[in-house]
Amino acid sequence: MIDKNAANSEVKEQPFVFGKSNYRILLVSIAVVVLGFVLMIGDTDIYNFQKIVLAPVIVLVGFGIGFWAILKKPATK
Repeated sequence: MIDKNAANSEVKEQPFVFGKSNYRILLVSIAVVVLGFVLMIGDTDIYNFQKIVLAPVIVLVGFGIGFWAILKKPATK
């Protein structure tokens, strides 16, 4: 029979997929996307520069940062 203690000792700890810096950059990208959507909210004119140009550009920049955070190789120790 298999010893229960031997089975538990063979479990290896799996490292995270991304490094610590990747997760920080990903959180920054989420914040930038949320900022872009917040800039789209408001009761002002619908054709305001902030709503039709600035906010969508900020959202796209946030998605770009997130894409970069996913592709960035984690730092090696």
